[in-house]
Amino acid sequence: MNSSWNIDAKKKVEQSNEEKAVLVGLILPDHTEQMIIDHLDELEFLASTAGAVSTKRFTQRLQGPDSRTFIGKGKAEEIQKYIETHDVDLVIFDDDLTGKQQNILEEMFKRKILDRSSLILDIFANRAQTAQAKTQVELAQLQYILPRLRGMWTHLEKQRGGIGMRGPGEQEIETDRRIVKEKISLLKKRLEKIDLQNTTQRKNRDEMIRAALVGYTNVGKSTLMNVLSKSEVFAENKLFATLDTTVRKVVWDAMPFLLSDTVGFIRKLPHHLVESFKSTLDELRESDLLIHVIDISHPQYADQIDTVNKTLKDLGVDDKPVLMIFNKMDSFREKYFDALLDLKTKNELELELMQTLQSKHQCPMISISAKSMENIENLRAMLKELIAKQYMIRYPYRVGKW
Repeated sequence: MNSSWNIDAKKKVEQSNEEKAVLVGLILPDHTEQMIIDHLDELEFLASTAGAVSTKRFTQRLQGPDSRTFIGKGKAEEIQKYIETHDVDLVIFDDDLTGKQQNILEEMFKRKILDRSSLILDIFANRAQTAQAKTQVELAQLQYILPRLRGMWTHLEKQRGGIGMRGPGEQEIETDRRIVKEKISLLKKRLEKIDLQNTTQRKNRDEMIRAALVGYTNVGKSTLMNVLSKSEVFAENKLFATLDTTVRKVVWDAMPFLLSDTVGFIRKLPHHLVESFKSTLDELRESDLLIHVIDISHPQYADQIDTVNKTLKDLGVDDKPVLMIFNKMDSFREKYFDALLDLKTKNELELELMQTLQSKHQCPMISISAKSMENIENLRAMLKELIAKQYMIRYPYRVGKW
């Protein structure tokens, strides 16, 4: 079976002709209108990162997804009319579709259909650079495809047998299923080998305290990594600019530590992707301190914090010491402060905000702007103190002799 995500064949440059897309979201009983707007804003950012331009959004309020078209026959027909008259290339859904739903929608729309998971997987495939990242993404893609094979093969139903349905179509799907399973097994073994090599490398660095940058995607982790380690880590205003974990040795006043930058999290991150990237996220498990970076200027920063905390809990690392860094304070002021406010009032409002956040999260925190270098020296001092504390815990008889 040929996967539609051939990583090695992906172009590493942005396409000059962007594909036109429509976005589709389902409003369930526990959803608000604003929540759906926020979700589709993020989906549009994902589409833009993948190289598509959004031309229109469609939403439908239902008690639950329609088993055939996900959004109901009437709304599907409305979307069909729009894409036929506006030369749309693909339709992107904010939730996962079954193989059957995708097949029905593709037959109806005569366009490419993507759901949220397949879009994220496509972005990861385009961003993967190293052998490890490519292997992880390919594994996630095949695990995503496997349960959807039956739905993708419904066009062969008329060729299948009667009672036992053992026609050519069924034989073909079983062949594909076996090939996919064998490939998954091979990729898992390859990842185990890579993981063993990485574990050996980490053991060689065991004496040093390790701090890991974590956070929602596109909050400025890589920019902060460059500032703190004085290195050149790729940073871009797009989702998932960083896939591979980057580790740098940093030395402050003769005190060395390891600083790592990991892949960003996102709402509804595909389960198989988290599973496949567990070897990369081992850097989090073996770290002594988590540096949780938040984009304070983002309207849904509180939801993003919750998403990251939930993912950390799922990975079993929510018991580690955390430093929360509220980044992009300069953007926050531009968005939410009236230009006529005096400096004293602005400072009071910022202080009140930080006090509220402190009372809610109960951990060390600081507000900065990695881009403008605002409060970076205070961050260094705070981080140095936290790392020194970890050294004292690990080596109580070697204080000062790092």
